[in-house]
Parts: sequence; C-alpha cells; structure tokens
Amino acid sequence: MTLWLVIPLALLLLAIVLVLSSSIHFHFRLNRIGKDDRVEFDIKALFGLVKFHFELPKLVYEGIARGVKVKLEESGIKPVRQESDSEEQIDKEKLRVWKEELKEVLKATQGLKTWMKALLSHVRITRFDWSTDFSLGDAAYTATATGVLSGLKWGLVGWLSQMVRLQRSPRMFVVPVFRDEMCFATEAVCTGKLNVAYVLYSGLQLLRRIAKVEGGLSRWIRLLKRGG
Repeated sequence: MTLWLVIPLALLLLAIVLVLSSSIHFHFRLNRIGKDDRVEFDIKALFGLVKFHFELPKLVYEGIARGVKVKLEESGIKPVRQESDSEEQIDKEKLRVWKEELKEVLKATQGLKTWMKALLSHVRITRFDWSTDFSLGDAAYTATATGVLSGLKWGLVGWLSQMVRLQRSPRMFVVPVFRDEMCFATEAVCTGKLNVAYVLYSGLQLLRRIAKVEGGLSRWIRLLKRGG
C-alpha cells in the first residue's frame, strides 16, 4: 500500500521539478517594407504544451488627430486554445488613458520599478538581429544617415544590455541603398527565455508589494476589469 502512495508522490514531485526547471521561450519579429508592416510575437511554455501566437498584420497611420489603427490577431493551442481578431484605435485619448492607468499601477504597488528591473535582469536574450536597408534619395544624405542610424542602433543595444542578459552578441546591419528615390525596409528578430521558477517567485513578490499598499489589490482588480 505504501508503494502505491510513494509512486504517485514521486511522479508528482518529478513533474513539479521539471516544470520549475523549464523556461518560457519567446520569439519577436518585426518586418517593415515600404508601407507594409508585420509584427509577430510567440510564447511557448511547459516544453511546448502551451503556445500563444500574437500577430499584428497591419498598422495604419490616420493622421495626428486619429492616431494609429492597429489590428491584432491572437491564437493559442492546448491546454489553452483560442483564436480572436481585434482592431483598436490608438489616439491621443487612448495614450492619455494608458498614462493614467500607469500612474494608478505605480501608486497601487510598492516599488514596482524595482520589481520590474529585477524581473528583466533574469530575461536571457539568445538572439537579437536587426537589419535596415534605406535610401533618402540622395547619396550624400544616405551615407551620413547610415552612420547616425548605426550609432543609434548600437546605443539601443547598450541600453538593453543594462536591463537584460545578452547571451550572444547582437547583429546590427545598416545597408545604404543609393537610389534617386526614397525607400525603407527593416527586419528585427529577437528570441529569449525566462525561467518558470523565477516567474512564479516574481509573481509572489508582486503580490506582496501590492498587499503592502492600502487598497492596492482593489485598485489592481479595477484596472484588470477595465482592461478586460
């Protein structure tokens, strides 16, 4: 009888160890050629049993007043299966609402910035490639802008390396296209992972920080309901 009890407990313990030792993998890809945009974001967890795919196939700028119109396609497979498309208008009012919600989150959480820095410091970037081809319609201007853009890219890499762990050197390319007409194309690919055990620990830390603020939990619940 004891053996029948030990085996399930051993299997359960093994499953817990495997889950905690696994990682959440993510893959981000941005592609823009001319006026055509595509952004993809994939998340895999529990050895591929949980997958989410987010795709933003269209970004339409409709002027300063109306802002940007985005279309988001979302899908997932077992144990969570879902498929949904949504469109959203990002204008000045939407940005104002997001700003107010961010202020509310900061007030409802003790040391949220510190918590976020700690979480990002455990993110491991395994690949970061970014290539840009462009022309300003003038050879001299294009050559000058090439150096400026390359400097901006590597400056971004330096800033990023202070927050996350870069497992390998990023590959940055800026290719000048000497044409008499303006053109622009860019592709960025980023892959990385985050340990599941630390995600769970970080989640508990976040709850503890929220609980330390009077009314913090109720504020978060209101914001989550509003966002849903």
